[in-house]
Amino acid sequence: MKKLRYALEGVFLYLLFGLFRITGPEKASNFGGWIGRTIGPRMAVSRKARANIALAFPELLEDRREAILTGMWDNLGRVIAEYPHLETLSRDYTKITGTELLSPLFESGGPAVFIGAHFGNWEVNCAAFLTQLGRPIDLTYREPNNPWTAKLLDRARTLGGRLRGFPKSAESGRGILGALRENHYLGILIDQKYNEGVAVPFFGHAAMTNPIFVQLAQRYQCPVFPAKIERIEGCRFKGTVYPALKLFDEQGNALPIEEVIKEAHGVLEGWIRERPEQWLWLHRRWPKDCESSAQPSSSPQRV
Repeated sequence: MKKLRYALEGVFLYLLFGLFRITGPEKASNFGGWIGRTIGPRMAVSRKARANIALAFPELLEDRREAILTGMWDNLGRVIAEYPHLETLSRDYTKITGTELLSPLFESGGPAVFIGAHFGNWEVNCAAFLTQLGRPIDLTYREPNNPWTAKLLDRARTLGGRLRGFPKSAESGRGILGALRENHYLGILIDQKYNEGVAVPFFGHAAMTNPIFVQLAQRYQCPVFPAKIERIEGCRFKGTVYPALKLFDEQGNALPIEEVIKEAHGVLEGWIRERPEQWLWLHRRWPKDCESSAQPSSSPQRV
Protein backbone atom coordinates (compact mmCIF):
# COMPACT_ATOMS: atom_id res chain seq x y z
CA MET A 1 0.00 0.00 0.00
CA LYS A 2 2.84 2.39 0.80
CA LYS A 3 4.38 1.89 -2.66
CA LEU A 4 1.03 2.55 -4.30
CA ARG A 5 0.48 5.68 -2.22
CA TYR A 6 3.97 6.94 -3.05
CA ALA A 7 3.36 6.30 -6.75
CA LEU A 8 0.03 8.15 -6.74
CA GLU A 9 1.54 11.07 -4.82
CA GLY A 10 4.46 11.13 -7.24
CA VAL A 11 2.25 11.18 -10.34
CA PHE A 12 0.15 13.98 -8.85
CA LEU A 13 3.25 16.03 -8.05
CA TYR A 14 4.71 15.48 -11.54
CA LEU A 15 1.45 16.71 -13.08
CA LEU A 16 1.32 19.68 -10.73
CA PHE A 17 4.91 20.64 -11.53
CA GLY A 18 4.09 20.35 -15.22
CA LEU A 19 1.22 22.79 -14.76
CA PHE A 20 3.42 25.22 -12.82
CA ARG A 21 6.12 24.97 -15.48
CA ILE A 22 3.91 25.93 -18.42
CA THR A 23 2.27 28.85 -16.61
CA GLY A 24 5.57 30.71 -16.10
CA PRO A 25 7.21 31.79 -12.82
CA GLU A 26 4.99 34.74 -11.91
CA LYS A 27 1.63 33.08 -12.55
CA ALA A 28 2.84 29.83 -10.97
CA SER A 29 3.97 31.66 -7.83
CA ASN A 30 0.69 33.56 -7.54
CA PHE A 31 -1.34 30.39 -8.06
CA GLY A 32 0.72 28.48 -5.52
CA GLY A 33 0.32 31.29 -3.00
CA TRP A 34 -3.45 31.26 -3.47
CA ILE A 35 -3.60 27.49 -2.93
CA GLY A 36 -1.41 27.73 0.16
CA ARG A 37 -3.27 30.52 1.95
CA THR A 38 -6.70 29.09 1.01
CA ILE A 39 -6.14 25.50 2.12
CA GLY A 40 -3.18 25.57 4.50
CA PRO A 41 -4.69 27.31 7.56
CA ARG A 42 -7.51 24.72 7.60
CA MET A 43 -5.14 21.74 7.71
CA ALA A 44 -4.47 19.89 10.96
CA VAL A 45 -0.72 20.53 10.67
CA SER A 46 -1.43 24.22 11.23
CA ARG A 47 -1.90 23.46 14.92
CA LYS A 48 1.85 22.97 15.15
CA ALA A 49 2.51 26.27 13.39
CA ARG A 50 0.06 28.14 15.65
CA ALA A 51 1.77 26.75 18.75
CA ASN A 52 5.19 27.75 17.45
CA ILE A 53 4.08 31.28 16.57
CA ALA A 54 2.53 31.72 20.02
CA LEU A 55 5.73 30.43 21.62
CA ALA A 56 7.96 32.83 19.70
CA PHE A 57 5.60 35.82 19.92
CA PRO A 58 3.54 35.46 23.13
CA GLU A 59 2.84 39.21 23.12
CA LEU A 60 0.80 39.09 19.91
CA LEU A 61 -2.97 38.89 19.74
CA GLU A 62 -4.61 35.99 17.93
CA ASP A 63 -5.52 37.97 14.81
CA ARG A 64 -1.88 38.96 14.26
CA ARG A 65 -0.71 35.39 14.79
CA GLU A 66 -3.32 34.16 12.30
CA ALA A 67 -2.06 36.71 9.78
CA ILE A 68 1.45 35.30 10.19
CA LEU A 69 0.09 31.78 9.72
CA THR A 70 -1.78 32.73 6.54
CA GLY A 71 1.30 34.51 5.23
CA MET A 72 3.42 31.45 5.94
CA TRP A 73 1.08 29.24 3.91
CA ASP A 74 1.07 31.78 1.08
CA ASN A 75 4.88 31.69 1.06
CA LEU A 76 5.03 27.89 1.24
CA GLY A 77 2.55 27.54 -1.61
CA ARG A 78 4.72 29.85 -3.68
CA VAL A 79 7.89 27.90 -2.82
CA ILE A 80 6.32 24.67 -4.09
CA ALA A 81 5.03 26.30 -7.28
CA GLU A 82 8.42 27.90 -7.93
CA TYR A 83 10.41 24.64 -8.00
CA PRO A 84 10.19 24.25 -11.80
CA HIS A 85 11.51 27.82 -12.20
CA LEU A 86 14.43 27.87 -9.75
CA GLU A 87 17.05 28.64 -12.37
CA THR A 88 15.06 31.51 -13.88
CA LEU A 89 14.16 32.92 -10.46
CA SER A 90 17.71 32.73 -9.13
CA ARG A 91 19.12 34.37 -12.25
CA ASP A 92 16.52 36.96 -13.29
CA TYR A 93 14.33 37.61 -10.25
CA THR A 94 16.92 37.80 -7.46
CA LYS A 95 19.22 40.64 -6.39
CA ILE A 96 22.18 39.63 -4.24
CA THR A 97 23.76 42.09 -1.78
CA GLY A 98 26.69 41.81 0.60
CA THR A 99 28.93 39.97 -1.86
CA GLU A 100 31.78 42.37 -1.05
CA LEU A 101 32.17 40.38 2.17
CA LEU A 102 33.13 37.38 0.05
CA SER A 103 36.02 39.03 -1.82
CA PRO A 104 38.72 37.61 0.50
CA LEU A 105 37.11 34.18 0.16
CA PHE A 106 37.07 34.36 -3.63
CA GLU A 107 40.71 35.46 -3.65
CA SER A 108 41.88 32.70 -1.31
CA GLY A 109 40.07 29.95 -3.18
CA GLY A 110 39.35 28.20 0.11
CA PRO A 111 36.20 26.48 1.37
CA ALA A 112 33.34 28.14 3.24
CA VAL A 113 30.08 27.25 4.94
CA PHE A 114 26.91 29.24 4.28
CA ILE A 115 24.09 28.86 6.78
CA GLY A 116 20.45 29.75 6.29
CA ALA A 117 16.92 28.89 7.30
CA HIS A 118 13.65 27.77 5.72
CA PHE A 119 12.96 31.41 4.97
CA GLY A 120 11.65 33.14 1.83
CA ASN A 121 12.38 30.64 -0.91
CA TRP A 122 15.36 28.87 0.62
CA GLU A 123 15.88 26.85 -2.57
CA VAL A 124 16.81 30.02 -4.48
CA ASN A 125 19.74 30.74 -2.15
CA CYS A 126 22.30 28.25 -3.44
CA ALA A 127 21.01 28.37 -7.01
CA ALA A 128 21.80 32.10 -7.15
CA PHE A 129 25.43 31.42 -6.27
CA LEU A 130 25.74 29.46 -9.49
CA THR A 131 23.55 31.51 -11.83
CA GLN A 132 24.75 34.97 -10.70
CA LEU A 133 28.16 34.54 -9.09
CA GLY A 134 29.33 31.54 -11.08
CA ARG A 135 30.23 29.81 -7.82
CA PRO A 136 28.82 26.30 -7.37
CA ILE A 137 27.86 25.41 -3.84
CA ASP A 138 27.15 21.93 -2.49
CA LEU A 139 23.83 21.41 -0.72
CA THR A 140 22.80 19.42 2.33
CA TYR A 141 19.12 18.63 2.74
CA ARG A 142 16.64 16.14 4.11
CA GLU A 143 15.00 14.02 1.44
CA PRO A 144 11.27 13.23 1.51
CA ASN A 145 10.38 9.62 2.31
CA ASN A 146 8.61 9.30 -1.03
CA PRO A 147 11.31 8.38 -3.60
CA TRP A 148 9.24 9.83 -6.47
CA THR A 149 9.00 13.17 -4.70
CA ALA A 150 12.66 13.04 -3.69
CA LYS A 151 13.80 12.50 -7.28
CA LEU A 152 11.70 15.39 -8.60
CA LEU A 153 12.80 17.84 -5.91
CA ASP A 154 16.46 16.80 -6.11
CA ARG A 155 16.55 17.50 -9.84
CA ALA A 156 14.93 20.91 -9.34
CA ARG A 157 17.05 22.12 -6.41
CA THR A 158 20.34 20.99 -7.99
CA LEU A 159 19.44 22.68 -11.30
CA GLY A 160 19.45 19.40 -13.15
CA GLY A 161 22.57 18.13 -11.41
CA ARG A 162 24.79 21.21 -11.84
CA LEU A 163 24.82 21.69 -8.06
CA ARG A 164 25.97 18.76 -5.96
CA GLY A 165 23.56 17.61 -3.27
CA PHE A 166 24.10 15.58 -0.11
CA PRO A 167 20.83 14.17 1.27
CA LYS A 168 21.18 13.81 5.04
CA SER A 169 22.31 10.27 5.82
CA ALA A 170 25.19 8.37 7.36
CA GLU A 171 26.87 8.18 3.95
CA SER A 172 26.57 11.89 3.21
CA GLY A 173 29.07 12.78 5.94
CA ARG A 174 31.97 11.52 3.86
CA GLY A 175 30.80 13.54 0.88
CA ILE A 176 30.54 16.72 2.96
CA LEU A 177 34.05 16.28 4.35
CA GLY A 178 35.33 15.64 0.85
CA ALA A 179 33.65 18.79 -0.43
CA LEU A 180 35.46 21.00 2.09
CA ARG A 181 38.77 19.26 1.39
CA GLU A 182 38.19 20.13 -2.27
CA ASN A 183 37.68 23.81 -1.28
CA HIS A 184 33.98 23.76 -2.16
CA TYR A 185 31.32 25.93 -0.57
CA LEU A 186 28.69 24.16 1.52
CA GLY A 187 25.11 25.33 2.18
CA ILE A 188 23.36 24.18 5.38
CA LEU A 189 19.94 25.10 6.78
CA ILE A 190 20.27 25.14 10.57
CA ASP A 191 16.72 25.86 11.74
CA GLN A 192 15.39 22.30 12.12
CA LYS A 193 15.35 20.30 15.35
CA TYR A 194 18.20 17.81 15.74
CA ASN A 195 17.64 15.52 18.72
CA GLU A 196 21.33 14.63 19.06
CA GLY A 197 22.36 18.27 18.83
CA VAL A 198 23.19 21.08 21.24
CA ALA A 199 20.54 22.91 23.29
CA VAL A 200 20.86 26.65 22.59
CA PRO A 201 18.20 29.33 23.17
CA PHE A 202 16.10 30.28 20.15
CA PHE A 203 13.41 32.90 20.78
CA GLY A 204 14.18 32.44 24.47
CA HIS A 205 13.58 28.68 24.55
CA ALA A 206 16.09 25.85 24.35
CA ALA A 207 16.24 24.40 20.84
CA MET A 208 18.26 21.36 19.80
CA THR A 209 20.51 22.41 16.92
CA ASN A 210 22.91 20.38 14.79
CA PRO A 211 26.45 21.65 15.59
CA ILE A 212 27.94 20.25 12.38
CA PHE A 213 28.38 23.65 10.71
CA VAL A 214 30.50 24.89 13.62
CA GLN A 215 32.49 21.67 13.91
CA LEU A 216 33.29 21.62 10.20
CA ALA A 217 34.26 25.29 10.06
CA GLN A 218 36.54 25.08 13.08
CA ARG A 219 38.12 21.86 11.86
CA TYR A 220 38.87 23.21 8.39
CA GLN A 221 39.30 26.82 9.57
CA CYS A 222 36.87 28.16 7.01
CA PRO A 223 34.40 31.04 7.46
CA VAL A 224 30.69 30.66 8.17
CA PHE A 225 28.51 33.24 6.42
CA PRO A 226 24.78 33.60 7.19
CA ALA A 227 22.89 34.03 3.91
CA LYS A 228 19.24 35.11 3.71
CA ILE A 229 16.90 34.93 0.74
CA GLU A 230 13.92 37.22 1.30
CA ARG A 231 10.75 37.40 -0.76
CA ILE A 232 10.27 41.03 -1.73
CA GLU A 233 7.09 40.80 -3.81
CA GLY A 234 5.55 37.91 -5.71
CA CYS A 235 8.45 35.83 -7.00
CA ARG A 236 11.10 38.53 -6.68
CA PHE A 237 13.81 38.06 -4.08
CA LYS A 238 16.66 39.78 -2.31
CA GLY A 239 19.62 37.71 -1.23
CA THR A 240 21.82 39.07 1.54
CA VAL A 241 25.20 37.79 2.71
CA TYR A 242 25.97 38.69 6.33
CA PRO A 243 29.36 39.03 8.07
CA ALA A 244 31.01 35.76 9.02
CA LEU A 245 30.36 34.33 12.47
CA LYS A 246 33.12 34.49 15.07
CA LEU A 247 34.65 31.01 15.38
CA PHE A 248 37.92 31.66 17.21
CA ASP A 249 39.08 34.00 19.99
CA GLU A 250 41.94 36.50 19.74
CA GLN A 251 44.46 33.78 20.60
CA GLY A 252 43.20 31.55 17.81
CA ASN A 253 41.42 29.11 20.10
CA ALA A 254 38.11 27.65 18.95
CA LEU A 255 35.14 29.25 20.68
CA PRO A 256 32.65 26.95 22.45
CA ILE A 257 30.16 25.47 19.99
CA GLU A 258 27.23 26.79 22.02
CA GLU A 259 28.57 30.33 21.75
CA VAL A 260 28.82 30.18 17.96
CA ILE A 261 25.34 28.65 17.62
CA LYS A 262 23.95 31.36 19.90
CA GLU A 263 25.29 34.01 17.53
CA ALA A 264 23.83 32.14 14.55
CA HIS A 265 20.45 31.86 16.27
CA GLY A 266 20.51 35.60 16.92
CA VAL A 267 20.96 36.28 13.21
CA LEU A 268 18.07 33.97 12.28
CA GLU A 269 15.84 35.48 14.95
CA GLY A 270 16.42 38.91 13.46
CA TRP A 271 15.28 37.70 10.04
CA ILE A 272 12.17 36.05 11.45
CA ARG A 273 11.16 38.96 13.68
CA GLU A 274 11.36 41.28 10.69
CA ARG A 275 9.35 39.04 8.33
CA PRO A 276 7.73 36.28 10.44
CA GLU A 277 5.40 35.13 7.66
CA GLN A 278 8.39 34.07 5.57
CA TRP A 279 9.67 31.45 8.02
CA LEU A 280 8.40 27.86 7.91
CA TRP A 281 6.66 27.49 11.29
CA LEU A 282 5.64 23.87 10.70
CA HIS A 283 8.78 22.27 12.17
CA ARG A 284 8.79 20.84 15.69
CA ARG A 285 11.56 23.24 16.72
CA TRP A 286 11.07 23.30 20.49
CA PRO A 287 10.30 20.65 23.15
CA LYS A 288 6.66 19.70 23.67
CA ASP A 289 6.54 21.23 27.14
CA CYS A 290 7.47 24.61 25.67
CA GLU A 291 4.74 24.38 23.04
CA SER A 292 2.04 23.50 25.56
CA SER A 293 2.95 26.52 27.69
CA ALA A 294 2.46 29.02 24.87
CA GLN A 295 -0.46 31.34 25.71
CA PRO A 296 -2.12 34.21 23.79
CA SER A 297 -1.51 37.75 24.93
CA SER A 298 -4.13 40.18 26.10
CA SER A 299 -2.41 43.28 24.69
CA PRO A 300 -2.00 44.05 20.99
CA GLN A 301 1.53 44.33 19.62
CA ARG A 302 3.11 44.28 16.21
CA VAL A 303 6.31 42.81 14.80
